[in-house]
Amino acid sequence: MPLEPAITDVELLKERVAVACLLARLPGALLGAKFDRNELTLIVDQVQIVEALRLLRDEAQFNALADVTSVDLYPAEPRFEVIYSLLSYSRRERIRVKVPISGQDPYVESVTPLWIGASPFEREIFDLMGIRFQNHPDLRRILMPDEWEGHPLRKDYPVEGYR
Repeated sequence: MPLEPAITDVELLKERVAVACLLARLPGALLGAKFDRNELTLIVDQVQIVEALRLLRDEAQFNALADVTSVDLYPAEPRFEVIYSLLSYSRRERIRVKVPISGQDPYVESVTPLWIGASPFEREIFDLMGIRFQNHPDLRRILMPDEWEGHPLRKDYPVEGYR
């Protein structure tokens, strides 16, 4: 059975609650969207991520943060993406929110004020990818020793580590 083509036109996704919420309440925050294989992915501006996630939590009822992860797109720029997986139990819906981040100064605002459970995810991303989370209550390494040099999940990290 052939797959249906992905929908990447925001205009065609306006009926989706998450897209409509961001377009109505935070113009300019939504950089793009993709609906593929029955999954919605939103691309949100780095500067407005906390407010966008607050709107999705409070007004679009995506009240559960399931996961926060990241990806290194080296050598592309923006180099990194931080990805938030949100759930709406009332609508039985899941969305993915991606934030593109520059490789020159990789940082994004912490979402621990919205979901305290984001703290260990953000610490892991900081430790292994080197992306800083501004205003995080306890941003320090969580897996690697404090004296470890570099961030081992970056694509340009030497396979055998720095010597």
